[in-house]
Amino acid sequence: MTTSINPSPNREQRPAPSGLALWWRKNGKLILPPFFGTAGFLLFWQLSASLGLTKLAGPLSLFTEERTRELLFYPFFDRGGLDKGLFLHAMSSLSRVALGYSLAAIVGIAVGIAVGLNKTLDRAFDPLFQFLRMVAPLAWVPIALVLFQNNQPAAIFVIFITSIWPILINTAEGVRQIPQDYRNVALVLQMSNRRFFTKVLLPSALPYIFTGLRISIGLAWLAIIAAEIVMPGSPGIGFFIWDAYQNSYVSEIVLGVVWIGAIGLILDRLMTWLQRRISKQ
Repeated sequence: MTTSINPSPNREQRPAPSGLALWWRKNGKLILPPFFGTAGFLLFWQLSASLGLTKLAGPLSLFTEERTRELLFYPFFDRGGLDKGLFLHAMSSLSRVALGYSLAAIVGIAVGIAVGLNKTLDRAFDPLFQFLRMVAPLAWVPIALVLFQNNQPAAIFVIFITSIWPILINTAEGVRQIPQDYRNVALVLQMSNRRFFTKVLLPSALPYIFTGLRISIGLAWLAIIAAEIVMPGSPGIGFFIWDAYQNSYVSEIVLGVVWIGAIGLILDRLMTWLQRRISKQ
């Protein structure tokens, strides 16, 4: 005779993990390393400032000093002139970046495609492109001021001339890397130039184009900071940092650097997200 053993009705059943627990199991290992890395860096920085190992204000100064605390918690104020919150300074800088970067993207992609398709143009202009891309953003500032005699267009030109080269060079390389088999098929099928561009060239070169765009957005953001420091007189995050330095507000300089890094990171992540969305289509 076989005796079956039934599970005890009093045995407690483990509850199913909640949605938050499942999310943490999936993403916890991705979140903890950067969290502890950043926390360790901030702790080391604060200890160095507290022990007098560096004259740079520690991260806690962002909350302990009244002026910096006001800038941190009230970024939208506008008292007229250049006395604005950090958000408004950042928006002024971003508007210049948007103009200069958009021009660089349009010209860089167009010229890159032309150079990539034409070997004669490539041989003629590649040394010039390689030469110009080595010039630092600050070196373009006096040239831009001589050309335009005005801070605003000069700043946009500095952004444009700094950020165009990665877009142009990567686009040209992407066009060069189109497999010869694809070109042969296009010739056999007698594709029109428009169809070749949309069905063969653009999909093949798109990863290279986005690599250039992603590199250039960081360069554009760096360029506007440099341009605004050298060309003061209008709102911008670069002007904010330079003004804080002139008045020895060290904690405000630190806060400005935090904003620069955060905005730069957001711009990079937005470009990565855009690349993924377009690549899926």
